[in-house]
Amino acid sequence: MNPSVLAWLGVAALPLFASAQDDGTPSVTITANKDAVVRKVDKTVVDVSTMARAQNGTAQDVLQSTPELSVAADGTISVRGNANVTVLVDGKPSAMLAGDERAVALQTMSGADIASVEVITNPSAAYHANGGAIVNLVLKRQRQPGAHAQWRASAADQGLWNAGASGDVTTGKLSVNGSLAYRRDGTQKFRQSTVDWNNPQDGATGQTKQTSSVFVRRIVHSAGLGIAYALSATDSLSLSAHHNQRRSRPWFDVLNENTTGAAQTIFHRISTGPNQQADHDASLAYTRQGTGSVLKAVLARSSTRSLVDKSYSDVYLEPLRASSDSRGATGAARRLNQATLDWTRISALGQWGMGVDVQDEINELANYQAVVDRAAGTETPDPATTNGYAVATTLTAAYLTDKIKRGRWEVLLGGRLEHMALRITPAQASRQTGRWHAFNPSLHGIYALSDKIDLTLGYRRSLQRPDPRDLNPFSTYIDAQNLSRGNPGLQPQRLTSWELGANLQAGRVSASMSTFYRVSRDTVIDARSFSANNVLVTSRLNGGRARSTGVSGSLDWTPSPAWRLGLDGGAYAVLLESPDLYDHVRQHDVAGYLKLRAGYHAGQDDLSLDAQWQSAGITPLGGYGATSSVNATWKRELTGTLSLTVNANDMFDGSRRRYRTEASTLRQRGADHFVARRWYVGLVKKFG
Repeated sequence: MNPSVLAWLGVAALPLFASAQDDGTPSVTITANKDAVVRKVDKTVVDVSTMARAQNGTAQDVLQSTPELSVAADGTISVRGNANVTVLVDGKPSAMLAGDERAVALQTMSGADIASVEVITNPSAAYHANGGAIVNLVLKRQRQPGAHAQWRASAADQGLWNAGASGDVTTGKLSVNGSLAYRRDGTQKFRQSTVDWNNPQDGATGQTKQTSSVFVRRIVHSAGLGIAYALSATDSLSLSAHHNQRRSRPWFDVLNENTTGAAQTIFHRISTGPNQQADHDASLAYTRQGTGSVLKAVLARSSTRSLVDKSYSDVYLEPLRASSDSRGATGAARRLNQATLDWTRISALGQWGMGVDVQDEINELANYQAVVDRAAGTETPDPATTNGYAVATTLTAAYLTDKIKRGRWEVLLGGRLEHMALRITPAQASRQTGRWHAFNPSLHGIYALSDKIDLTLGYRRSLQRPDPRDLNPFSTYIDAQNLSRGNPGLQPQRLTSWELGANLQAGRVSASMSTFYRVSRDTVIDARSFSANNVLVTSRLNGGRARSTGVSGSLDWTPSPAWRLGLDGGAYAVLLESPDLYDHVRQHDVAGYLKLRAGYHAGQDDLSLDAQWQSAGITPLGGYGATSSVNATWKRELTGTLSLTVNANDMFDGSRRRYRTEASTLRQRGADHFVARRWYVGLVKKFG
């Protein structure tokens, strides 16, 4: 191909340039042909660049195939049973990967753009972990001289398809890369719920049932651009930007059956959207690599804005009466500005590190719900669910780490000082403020017991700040039987985590085993009450306590150059203490997960299989059922530059999950089924 055409592709259709700075930590490498796993003193790095499933799949598919992670069909991520997981991109937070928008973002982000996944089960003081584990998505970058381009497209059942182009141009001191992509995505959802309730305010009892089915079809546009320039032999400057836009118009029909005493009401609540979301991010980074030291400064801004149309029509079956209409919508916006300064320097015993992290986040929410009079053509807003508020959070942190290497020991000491300032500004009330200070220490260590066996230690204490949406002082419409209401008085959760483990590397076999202990205080849980018309209102409060302890392990075996096999899993005991209306509820249970991986390479063909199983578990005042997923991928190199990939996701449709709630005011049984079973057929063509 003509070099000028390749250069044009490199500028107009290229993957985002971004990379997480390697901290230079010595590591133990476990090789398995293409899927390498690298275990460092404070994290595990999983190579994705050669994962066949990533070519056609999404970021969620990649995470589902990543060791140590459990990913449900609805996008919920957990690490060793802990669902408090922060997702970063190239080491930095993003507005679209927080809150309710994260699941959709991962389900529509191309897996082909990811180079590796870093799993940090017990983060060091260098990270703002928000009290939990961290999953860092490191995006691909290409800095080889010349011009390169790649085109990919795939199609699936249900009329879904996607196409994208990417590439890079590097000449002299300048490197440019980026991407363009278009997706017609979608998810089919089935839900059912039965609630037997009693209202302690007036003694009323009743039952509500809900059944729904919807196929949410999305159109997704995305683009990325990155520029890197070497200012000198030691200094470099890089700029990256991303844009994503999603829109959908689902036909959502919920059948409601309400029984109170001898009266029964049955009706369909029908809504059609439209719903839309737009995400943007940009970052500017300066790096200076001196003799034995590295300085990196980053300015980043990301934002996400969504509009969910909650207008509906109620069509009554019993008793028969005229249909009624409501006009409604929820608009949400999140903006995150961040400035970081990181410095590392080699010392006589290892390496010093220090940094400053300033994050300014603003969350805005506006709810509108009104009764529509068809005859008069008027709308009467509902004062209980028409409201607005903003939550501004400023985090200022400084950290210091010291990596010490002596003999068989390598120890990483750390301390992080954080200050959080919170401002809640309701549209109809006065401002509320809150401030928290915390010093969070961390300790990680590796002891080389022999040239094949390492022993590891990890400790971290940290705070988990309240989710901004949990601070909403007003009610938000969910559906006919449910409202949510925040609690502006929520305090941070306080968490402590310990890990002890061992790594083994012996020829073609590598293995790891660890035991962990995690405890949280002032745990945030759901609090339920009823409104005047017996609609369930779910709020949040502190007062719970959670503790979990267990073991986890992984095994990778390469019996021959053609075969690679892997296994990882864990079992853990969980204790939850939750305040209820009349009592303090104490629950305990044992849960676990298991993941299997197999790959075979012969000539031009690659076959891979991964399966995961997540056991049933408990929640505050309830629990959930088990789920499973079995996925297979076949990749064939048709030519040196053209490959064919076939993906079969969740072949046995194991994503249905049951749930239950046992509280003093209600007993709920239900099930969610986010259908993940799908077939993809795709092509990838490389140029240059």
